[in-house]
Amino acid sequence: MTVLRLATFNLLHGVSLADGSVQRMALHQAAGALDADVVGLQEVDRGQARSGGVDQTAVVAAALGAQAWRFVPVLLGTPDGTRSWSAATVDDGALVDGPSYGIGLVSRLPVRAWAVLRFPAAPVRVPLLVPGAKRLIRVADEPRVAVAAVVDTSSGRLTVVTTHLSFVPGWNAAQLRRLTRWARRFPAPRFVLGDLNLPGALPARISGWTQLARVATYPTPRPRVQFDHALAEGLTSDAVVRVAALPLAVSDHCALAVNIEL
Repeated sequence: MTVLRLATFNLLHGVSLADGSVQRMALHQAAGALDADVVGLQEVDRGQARSGGVDQTAVVAAALGAQAWRFVPVLLGTPDGTRSWSAATVDDGALVDGPSYGIGLVSRLPVRAWAVLRFPAAPVRVPLLVPGAKRLIRVADEPRVAVAAVVDTSSGRLTVVTTHLSFVPGWNAAQLRRLTRWARRFPAPRFVLGDLNLPGALPARISGWTQLARVATYPTPRPRVQFDHALAEGLTSDAVVRVAALPLAVSDHCALAVNIEL
């Protein structure tokens, strides 16, 4: 019997809630404490001045002793509200010069294949309560992306997908449906890990996949809602042996970790 630890973690580009700083060592320590075999990462920087110019996916991989990882850029430039960025089209962050921002997938286990799915930004602005603001501000959506890895385990192959879906209601539901249809081209069991911007049990209802964890993940330190999810197809919830929402040294999201038996 193989026990696999899967996790998803919205990094908030490595911001410490304690002092608002972004330090490589804090991210390294947080990732090490997560101790996951495969982890999906969202809101990830690469080469950004605000986070010390590091490749944050590589930092997480080093902390976990992982040999396989992929950073997929969503935006080129810095997503600082000035709209000085452009949508990325290259699916491997290592091929991009200059600062970028996106998602990452890190695996301690061998990865047989990678695949990327891109979504356009929603064409509407949505009122959101932005950190530091005293009122709702209409915010434009960003393009979104998913990355899949076909992973070898001692119990056979499986597929792990991570994503960060839109905050626009309805648009994110359509993205999730498209994502789960796309994921079915890869080996089962299949897992979707990520910040889906859909609360509670909605992702399972929308996708028809099994929800492996029902626990609040946002905001730290006193989470009240679950935006971060682990979904599965080809595996029942009986396989889950442990679930944890982990407030770590960085981010306003708890990391979500799920231990499963294969």
